[in-house]
Amino acid sequence: MENQIISLPVVALRGLTIMPGMVVHFDISRDASIEAVEESMNHGDQKIFLITQKSTETETPGVDDVYRVGTCATIKQVIKLPNKIFRVLVAGETRGILQEMQEETPFLRAKVEMVDDSDYVIPEAMNEPAMERGLKEMFVEYAAKGAKMSKESVGKITNVKGLAKLIEEISANIPLFYQDLQEILNEIDVLKRYEVLAFKLVNEVQIMGIKDEIQAKVKERVDKHQREYILREQLALIREELGDDSTMTDAEEFEAKTKKLKASKEVKERLLKEIKRFKSALNSPSEIGVTRTYIETLLEMPWNKECRDNNDITFAKEVLDADHYGLEKVKERILEFLAVRALTKKGESPILCLVGPPGTGKTSIAKSLAKALKKPYVRISLGGVRDEAEIRGHRKTYVGAMPGRIANAVKTAGVKNPLMLLDEIDKVSTDYKGDTFSALLEVLDSEQNNRFRDHYLELPLDLSEVLFITTANSLQTIPRPLLDRMEVIEVSSYTENEKLHIATEHLIPKQLEKHGLTDNQLSISKNAIWKIARNYTKEAGVRQLERKIGDICRKAAREILESNKKKIAVTEKNIEKYLGKEKFTYQMANACDEVGIVRGLAWTSVGGDTLQIEVNVMPGSGELMLTGQLGDVMKESAQAGISYIRSVSDEQKIAEDFFKTHDIHVHIPEGAVPKDGPSAGITMATAMLSAIINKKVRADLAMTGEITLRGRVLPIGGLKEKLLAAKSAGIKMVLIPKDNVRDVEELSDEITKGLEIVPVEHMKEVLERALV
Repeated sequence: MENQIISLPVVALRGLTIMPGMVVHFDISRDASIEAVEESMNHGDQKIFLITQKSTETETPGVDDVYRVGTCATIKQVIKLPNKIFRVLVAGETRGILQEMQEETPFLRAKVEMVDDSDYVIPEAMNEPAMERGLKEMFVEYAAKGAKMSKESVGKITNVKGLAKLIEEISANIPLFYQDLQEILNEIDVLKRYEVLAFKLVNEVQIMGIKDEIQAKVKERVDKHQREYILREQLALIREELGDDSTMTDAEEFEAKTKKLKASKEVKERLLKEIKRFKSALNSPSEIGVTRTYIETLLEMPWNKECRDNNDITFAKEVLDADHYGLEKVKERILEFLAVRALTKKGESPILCLVGPPGTGKTSIAKSLAKALKKPYVRISLGGVRDEAEIRGHRKTYVGAMPGRIANAVKTAGVKNPLMLLDEIDKVSTDYKGDTFSALLEVLDSEQNNRFRDHYLELPLDLSEVLFITTANSLQTIPRPLLDRMEVIEVSSYTENEKLHIATEHLIPKQLEKHGLTDNQLSISKNAIWKIARNYTKEAGVRQLERKIGDICRKAAREILESNKKKIAVTEKNIEKYLGKEKFTYQMANACDEVGIVRGLAWTSVGGDTLQIEVNVMPGSGELMLTGQLGDVMKESAQAGISYIRSVSDEQKIAEDFFKTHDIHVHIPEGAVPKDGPSAGITMATAMLSAIINKKVRADLAMTGEITLRGRVLPIGGLKEKLLAAKSAGIKMVLIPKDNVRDVEELSDEITKGLEIVPVEHMKEVLERALV
């Protein structure tokens, strides 16, 4: 059956789509709409074409402002309301397609194609009953999920027969947005209309399911908070009835502490803000825990609380001297700081870096300094720290967040001006979590650390009055910018005399007390201590020495109990009984002068040592062999030495073809020990020349210095340790670079006594002194 085309008055609807089969009323106020309704009412059939505007804002719609598909309806009733408003009741009948607009004034009139799908037949392949049942099930589920529809309406619709009729009935009765209804209305083909409606129903069911789920969760949470609130109120009432004085809430306690807190206005404002948040978060246990911890941390920090400095220099000197023997530079620097502080009543706290071998008392002197200055002492071990958050803290949004080690140490000290020891600063490592050294730059910069920001505290912390002492075994691993911020004081190896003083004044009394002995029960002679230091330990510090004294104390304690002895005296002669055979022997100076053997001096992490360099010359093809596990720098020194010898071969009367017809082998004994550095340059050159020209070298002479191709002698490091090693080996004369004379002047007479120290600046001077 062909669709009929008729001319009808048109009403453009705003925000409303009317479906076929729908009975609905709407209000109109526009003149064009009122005229169209009146025109329709003047005709006997009272037909009107209802079409939806694309935009609700358009006042005078034309053909381009409305959708193409609308509904042909019959006007059932018109009621006139105040303010020129008409209420129109219509019954939607069939779809209509707008063909063309015939009139636009005084009202809209259009040619409309009436769509009649009453005789539409579903193809057999589509299985109409299955489609009907599926659509009905979707509709029932939609109605059950909370659509505002009565059971009678649902039952009436589910009894409808025919897919096209069912689609129209459902479309007319479900409360969808007008845009969704327009989508269904636009579909002329029944099967496509079915697809659109089915999609809309499924989508609405899912939305309602999510909505129900959210509402259930909200209800559960509200009920839980309500229950907590009621219980808390009941608890407060019970306490009140019992006359319990502890009714002051945590928030009130925090507010009282904030008023008493010695802190800046910025800190107090932040605390009050957090307390306010704490009160409002009473129903959220997770948030309340985080806020409580943060407030407690801020209240525990010593923002403006400081200890009074001790300005008594005499007392400080007495304490430092009583606790440590030696370490003069460190003591001197602290006493200078105290003197400045006493005169100015202020003065910046120094940032000191104590560098030296293990066991030389770097960590213990810091404790002694705190005691001398009467400051609280806190120690932070930085060995192995590789996470920047260890220094700056974690942001408080993280679970288990806490302040960094610096802020925590200040909190532990309880004052803003403690003595803080950053131990093993050279052992700090770096990984993907951040550069720990860079985080320390701000901490150890006296210009910046007055407003140090910890990630957890989020408030500036004044570290400018903290006296920082850092310790390190080596400066090699510390970056230059960080090293530049610290005042480096070298703590060098102890001499044997210093070790004797330390043992008698500190170590022996400490070990006797530790083992329950007295001076009357055990005595250790001075010579025995010398022997322990020389032959049972090999170190720069005194840790091994203390262990050996501890060994003697244990054995003596057992002997006293087993043999009922009243007193045990340990001397040089009977020390083997307590410590066994000697573990270290010093290679003493050779008894007689030899060709090609020269004594060099070396620096090691446990002090100085002597190296005997041996050279042999053999017939060959001019090869230079270097053995004894030498490093690249040391090998290059040997090459420089041989180049210098070849350059002075005429002066030394060496045959022209000597270097083509002979091999030179340089060996440094103790081949298992790696050796490196340029300071054996003049030693190797002297040994090689001695072997080449067959002249003996003085056995009681040792030397150290870097050599250049032209024979100049360059300065070296570690001179104190090298001279101690030379003295221990029985050396009489030591040749040193002339530029190192200033280092010798700083050494005590105890080290240089008995040594003839000769400064040299060229190989000629070395050869004059060394060759016999």
